Amino acid sequence: MANVTVLKFMQQTAADESLRQQLEALLGVGDGDISSSAELDPEESAALSQRAPRVAEFAAQQGYSFSADELLDVIDAFQQYQAGKLSEAEFAQKVGLTSGKQLGSQTQGVFQRLTKYLVKTYLGVNSTV
Repeated sequence: MANVTVLKFMQQTAADESLRQQLEALLGVGDGDISSSAELDPEESAALSQRAPRVAEFAAQQGYSFSADELLDVIDAFQQYQAGKLSEAEFAQKVGLTSGKQLGSQTQGVFQRLTKYLVKTYLGVNSTV
């Protein structure tokens, strides 16, 4: 579920101006809003990749615990989706928004709602996941 934590951190950059400004200063490019595939531009993707350990450390200070590798996995998924190499469903699978059969039905319902919300937020589309 760490990828979901990465996505929550990324989403928070749209809502929290202070977080966005601090991230912008850390990255040295962009506007600090990495909340969606539309907002995450190539320069920010590159900076996030280059500074992944520092970004993960910064995120942990903000209460979002994930590794640099997990951040890189999510950034890679965003880049592949933006390049048209992943479908919406493949993107959701790659970032861990689809679970398979290991979840109970009640948990799976909550998970599916979270998936729909995040896919809509990050991709700007309705999901049938």
